[in-house]
Amino acid sequence: MGITRRQFLRWSGASAVGAVVFNGCRIPEEELQVESPVDLPEDLVTGIDNWYATICRQDQESCGIIVRVVEGRAKKVEGNPDYPINRGKHNARSEAGLQSLYHPDRITEPLFREGSSGEFTPISWAEAHGKIADSLRNLPDKNRFLLVTQPLRGHMALLASEFVKSYGGKHMAFETLEQVTLRRAIKDVFGQDRLPDFDIEHSKYLLSFGADFLSTWLSPVKYSRGYGELRQGAGKRGVHVQVDSRFSMTAANADEWVPVKPGGEGVLAMSMMHVIIREGLGDRVAANALTGGNGYMALDAFRPNNSEVRDATGVDASRIEGLAHAFADPANQPSLAIGGGSAGAHTSGLFNLRAIYSLNLLVNNVSQPGGIFFNPAPPLEELDSREVLDMGVPASFRDWKEMDRPQVLMVRGVNPVHGLPPDANFTTAVENADFVVSFSSFMDETAAMANLIMPEHTYLEDWGDDVPDPGPRYQTLGLQQPVVRPFYPGTGSFGDEMLALGKELGLNINDSLGLSGNDSPTFQDLLKKGAEKLWMENRGSVKAATFDGFWNGILQRGGWWDTESTDKTSPAAPSILSMAWPNIAFQGPTGDDTYNLIPFLSNSIADGNLAHLPWLQAAPDPVTSMVWHTWVEINTKTAEEKGIRVGDMMEITSPNGTVKAPAYVHPAVPPWTVSMPIGQGHTTFGRYAEGVGVNTLSILAPITDVDTNALAWAATRVRIRNTGEHIDIPRFEGNVPAFEAEEGRIIKIASPR
Repeated sequence: MGITRRQFLRWSGASAVGAVVFNGCRIPEEELQVESPVDLPEDLVTGIDNWYATICRQDQESCGIIVRVVEGRAKKVEGNPDYPINRGKHNARSEAGLQSLYHPDRITEPLFREGSSGEFTPISWAEAHGKIADSLRNLPDKNRFLLVTQPLRGHMALLASEFVKSYGGKHMAFETLEQVTLRRAIKDVFGQDRLPDFDIEHSKYLLSFGADFLSTWLSPVKYSRGYGELRQGAGKRGVHVQVDSRFSMTAANADEWVPVKPGGEGVLAMSMMHVIIREGLGDRVAANALTGGNGYMALDAFRPNNSEVRDATGVDASRIEGLAHAFADPANQPSLAIGGGSAGAHTSGLFNLRAIYSLNLLVNNVSQPGGIFFNPAPPLEELDSREVLDMGVPASFRDWKEMDRPQVLMVRGVNPVHGLPPDANFTTAVENADFVVSFSSFMDETAAMANLIMPEHTYLEDWGDDVPDPGPRYQTLGLQQPVVRPFYPGTGSFGDEMLALGKELGLNINDSLGLSGNDSPTFQDLLKKGAEKLWMENRGSVKAATFDGFWNGILQRGGWWDTESTDKTSPAAPSILSMAWPNIAFQGPTGDDTYNLIPFLSNSIADGNLAHLPWLQAAPDPVTSMVWHTWVEINTKTAEEKGIRVGDMMEITSPNGTVKAPAYVHPAVPPWTVSMPIGQGHTTFGRYAEGVGVNTLSILAPITDVDTNALAWAATRVRIRNTGEHIDIPRFEGNVPAFEAEEGRIIKIASPR
């Protein structure tokens, strides 16, 4: 029975009942009586604000958030203090979710056009559903149906997998800067299929290679919280060393930044291992396993004083020796080595990450405080990893034969036309497909090429769940609920549409999903079916006598977790490292005026999927303070030699094209590199994204890691040229140039009195 207006007014007047009540980690004493704002009467005006727990979908971290709602309108986003991943913290991307909800450029109803040209015309959701069903029903070769999504987790991953498998098509997961190499390295070194939890909080010596974990890498809100404990916790202040080919936000916060030549991160890690094993500083069992019993002599090619090591890394032998001693020093234990980002984005990417993560074996920090902990399987067996193709350059459409090209293409939650290098030929695949459907709330580049656009609810209007990856070391299931009613009757739920299509096409997925007996199931029904299984297990953060009480409880808390359900498996025995010199290759021009291009994710708009949100466009980059633009970071001395000033328009040219961007001159840019953020340069994506900056991805070379075939997005070489044009670039810091502090002139901050 639904809530009546009279009942709600009585509850509101009596105790101002809110939607979220947090009580530490204990079960709330009173169950939530109003489970969702969709049940509230339309004419209710109380002046009382409610806070609803849900999951942020602005990035892959999917933090737990609580949203302030007043009279049916979302007003403010805060971190959920109960949720294990972020524990009350959140970032600017979460805040900007409100702008996605209220955006003036939202697509509010399905749009259709015949062929690949012409104008879109509005149609009803039912008509759009019929067109999708007809296209799939009439497709002769079912294998030529392709669903492209962002990496999915939880019940949405289960539903997409069951739908595609039952139909007989393909499902690809797309990330602009993919984590394929990282996952493979974790599997090779530790034998784990899931990303581990890095206990930064309790580490004393943190060594990071290429991973901008305080800004954009994997789970930055979680890592930032742990980093705060590393720096200002109850124990001794921990030391952080960042090995990186770019002066990132994380490098700027480190005690020591080691500017390494691109691609040389693995050589540096192997050279450190040579020192640690040679001097007997590390675990001998692990050392023997990693070297096949041959000790440090097996690593002779990587000895620090080898000129090839110096050429590959740009790091002196004495500094390598110092890093190795500090990492293995008993006084610095527990120490922790992590790697990712640009370190894994080379032709030697897998070699690099294997070497980096193997350092942890030498200091025996696996499953130890301050080290690496493995994550357990999801709380529900059916939510374990799905079989999905990773969509990098090797799986790109340039290598597909005509018989494999998709005829019916469905895209949800991603924009590959903008986010893939042109050589991947995704645009060609879209043009050659017979029918293209985009589930997008905004007219991005991929949606603009579709035949049919099905606008989704925003995540603040829809149901969902999430299995965090990386997780918090114990089983966790985050729950996403609609905090407001859908604003537009023409938007819909991707999950509901998949279930409806499955029924109409006779795919029988209801039975495989446990929804038999329900003629018209919704995605919420699927979530409840999974929650019912957890309720019957009677464990974890929420317990209740009835399922309704349990369901209300997990809505109130923002999910379910069981701190006792940790991983019980033993780590795999260390395998022998490859002692062969890695193949560090680059593609592009060589000689004078050529540099390694280091692309990086924007701290605010990420890979560009949030470029349509003005709050994030106006959020200053933490290193350069740039806003509303793309820029190219150039070393100060290099700029002086070439007469380049801040704001000079530069041409950056690779074998794949040329872009123009203003120079940002900075003393901490390694002289052999230039760096550029990705995410801008949209030709269509709403008024706040179109024509802003340039698309850095458009000039990347289609070069791949030799082991995983993942895109080596940091292995492109470019030539730069000053065009003679100049602009005043928009910076929060104004016209104050970045400068190198002189010895003895560092200003110290006075301690609080």
